Amino acid sequence: MWDRGTVDNRPLQSGPAKPVIDVRHLTKRFGAVTAVEDVSFQVHEGEIFGFLGPNGAGKTTTMRMLCCLIAASGGDARIGGYDIAKPEDSLPIRQMIGLLPDNVGLYNELSAYDNLDFYGKLYDCPQATRETNIERYLTLLGLWDKRDRAVGSFSKGMQQKVAVARALLHDPAVLFLDEPTASLDPESSKVVTDVILQLRRAGKTIVLNTHNLDEAQRICDRIGIIKTKLLTVSTPEQLRKAVWGNRTVLQLAAVDDHIVAAIEQLKPKNLVREGTKITVDVEDPLAENPALVQAVVAAGGRIQYVTELNPALAETYLRIVEEDSR
Repeated sequence: MWDRGTVDNRPLQSGPAKPVIDVRHLTKRFGAVTAVEDVSFQVHEGEIFGFLGPNGAGKTTTMRMLCCLIAASGGDARIGGYDIAKPEDSLPIRQMIGLLPDNVGLYNELSAYDNLDFYGKLYDCPQATRETNIERYLTLLGLWDKRDRAVGSFSKGMQQKVAVARALLHDPAVLFLDEPTASLDPESSKVVTDVILQLRRAGKTIVLNTHNLDEAQRICDRIGIIKTKLLTVSTPEQLRKAVWGNRTVLQLAAVDDHIVAAIEQLKPKNLVREGTKITVDVEDPLAENPALVQAVVAAGGRIQYVTELNPALAETYLRIVEEDSR
């Protein structure tokens, strides 16, 4: 059983934390069904916060509550200091956020340009700003040459990119992105993730719902795993260590009982022998690995390489979710 520990809401950098999103005990019930239960977390300025969970875990419901699209059943949350429960705060919140929903919701008969121009007007973007940003984001997303085509003629992936541009058009301080790379081919997916990373460098705060665990591991500063309740929040590396600990892998030319006995004299927590590979649990790799190497060499072993076992986020995520189901 992995040690869940506590939710990590510490700032990523030194200095005072500035939580842009502050969620406290947020709950949503649909009749007798509880979709989100007692969820609390913070997202700091300039952070990419990834929300992971199975289908129906409450990711999109949480995002919709934070964007003032549905009312919470309990708890509270603030975006930029505004309270999502106060009707008078809903408009300021919507003005400061950009949303990519799970359904793109574009007007099929309008061109890509006209779709963005229409939504830009809804956000009261001045004409010059609309024109500049429409060209900027359609160019970044590889759609500028298709700007005059009706969106209904676009592929699902192209429509997704137009919806990404729409979320960015009014230069929001906070972005909520629900599966931003869904339906995209690998090349287009990289374009979108590169844009997201550019936005973080520009100081934007981003909440990302995704099933793409490789993507989450690459771009998220911290990750929350939700299954109606929030199971854990931490950095990808801290999650990995909480679940798997530190493991050193020694690949040898050959392994015999004499070599294994030499390592066992160091009293390792756990030793696994698989062919010519030995895996050992360690507390402090920098301190313990030299002793492991010395013991193997002294026992006549020939080391081909030494490395740290780094399970992918996908393995860590599955372990956490499966443990919660038991």
